[in-house]
Amino acid sequence: MDAATDLVIRPAREEDLAPAGALCVEVYVGEGHSKPDGPYAELLGDARRRSEEAELLVALDPAGGPGAVLGCVTFAAGGNPWADIAEPHEGEIRMLAVARAARGRGAGSALVRAAMARSRELGLTGMAFSTRPQMTAAHRVYERLGFRRTPERDWEPAPGIDVIVYSITF
Repeated sequence: MDAATDLVIRPAREEDLAPAGALCVEVYVGEGHSKPDGPYAELLGDARRRSEEAELLVALDPAGGPGAVLGCVTFAAGGNPWADIAEPHEGEIRMLAVARAARGRGAGSALVRAAMARSRELGLTGMAFSTRPQMTAAHRVYERLGFRRTPERDWEPAPGIDVIVYSITF
């Protein structure tokens, strides 16, 4: 049985925005991937902006209640201001976050699969996105879903911040 079958994956609604923003900050800042007082932490917390300017997908516990938002990811097509690395024919994910207590339930994989499906719906022919080198658990998820390292596209969004790129062609 797929662990993700007990999850609901859908576009974020108004009631999901604050919990999704808090979750992104908790994961990225709490696990040392972003500084708590930097501009990226502010973007992480602003789920409303991401849902208005790109697409914000959430993974929910169908039982609802506190902690119902178990994960989230921002999706943008190439050319959207939220797409850092994707070319016009590609989709991109940003800020994938899964609550520590929910890991192992398939939320991360389900969110990435939903972004892949969205890319296909838009007629895009692949996806590309950046990740930090130390996010090895996420790398395993991407590789299981068919993404491959694309080192020629690696880049540095800010001095001293190295990111690596994964991509897939459909």
